[in-house]
Amino acid sequence: MLAALALAQFICSFAGSNMNVMINDISEDLDTTVQGVQVAITAFLLVMAALMIPGGRLTDRYGRKRCFLTGLIIYAIGALLSAAAPGLGVLILGNSFLEGIGTALLIPPVYILTTLLYPDVTSRARAFGVVMALGGIGAAAGPLIGGLITTAVSWRAAFVFQALVIAVIILLSRRIDDPLPPDPTRSFDTAGAVLSAVGLVLVVMGILATDDNVWLMIALLGLGALVLGWFFRSARAKEASGQEPLLSLSLFRNRASNLGLVTQNIQWLLLMGTSFTVAAYLQVVRGYDAIQTGVVFTAATSGLLASSLSAERLARRYAQRALIMSGFVVSIAGIAILIVLARSFSSAWAFVPGLVLVGLGLGVMLTPSVNVVQSSFPEEQQGEISGLSRSVSNLGSSFGTAIAGTILVAGLSKGAYAAAMITLAALGLIGLTASALLPRTSGEARP
Repeated sequence: MLAALALAQFICSFAGSNMNVMINDISEDLDTTVQGVQVAITAFLLVMAALMIPGGRLTDRYGRKRCFLTGLIIYAIGALLSAAAPGLGVLILGNSFLEGIGTALLIPPVYILTTLLYPDVTSRARAFGVVMALGGIGAAAGPLIGGLITTAVSWRAAFVFQALVIAVIILLSRRIDDPLPPDPTRSFDTAGAVLSAVGLVLVVMGILATDDNVWLMIALLGLGALVLGWFFRSARAKEASGQEPLLSLSLFRNRASNLGLVTQNIQWLLLMGTSFTVAAYLQVVRGYDAIQTGVVFTAATSGLLASSLSAERLARRYAQRALIMSGFVVSIAGIAILIVLARSFSSAWAFVPGLVLVGLGLGVMLTPSVNVVQSSFPEEQQGEISGLSRSVSNLGSSFGTAIAGTILVAGLSKGAYAAAMITLAALGLIGLTASALLPRTSGEARP
């Protein structure tokens, strides 16, 4: 069962990063631009973030296993459509929308089932360590795997690979038993789902518009904030009248969870932002091909794998808060080294030390951040918090790609690379501050 859940997280994370090394191949084959490919990547991450909360709520009504399998099937259809895409529009439909919708349905069950099946903090850390290790490897090794497939066959074969992995997951998932029965009587807040999705889409679109039109950026961000404010006001009114909103506002009354969500958002922002920035710089500025770029990223993969698979041992020896703080310190140091060495040396080896540290830091803190959030709530709220948690994480991935991509597209040069990386490091400091404010006892399992 854990193999199926971990592989599901792997393939969704892989989908978010493997296209970074296909930027040139896709843009040339589909007669589009680097910015067009960036939009496709960001849209995929955004659709996941926008629909993850509704996806988490649907698990309560229709069951975790049913949502998991439905999501896998939709994802596979999107992958095959992307593989056959004649142009950017069809690629966005298959990759950004269908794969994004499939992911929003299948990922919340992964975290709900893991939380329910492993009741104590140590065993849960081990299980989440496996899930997050595969997720981190999917994101970090996506460039290498995607580069190998693209160079050996075609970028289209990378999407066929995703569909094949989905077929394996479906076979493995036959052994999964849903520990909680579905409740068809549970209401679903359709209006809330629309408002939350539209609000998040407008915010990320505002970030993407920064390079084109500052006034458009301000308008989109402001409109997004208004729609999200409308969403929260609607949720408050529904709770006051005894109805069940899409997202219970009581989730935000838990200080440890709130801070944990901030750290999750920035962790994935750092991972996807660094991946996109370094991959685009290596290909567009230094002229590396897909496989050369992927090989460079094995440094981050090895660091992330080493630290993620140590999650259980680290959870026994150190507090969750200490692990998250340490992860941010190491990751920020890695980004600083990436900036300094890339400016000083022309060799690909200049990127290795920084990527290793970024991978190590992220691997150390991904699991404890999830543990802090999921362990803060009882079983009956796992559907809600899992959807919120994954939405926040994927929103971080969207922000990372959008922010770094916008800076890079403004002028792909050494100066733009450094500016993007400095921005990511500054955001990492916000994550470090949030982790320092976590309660020292956060992450303990609840009955």
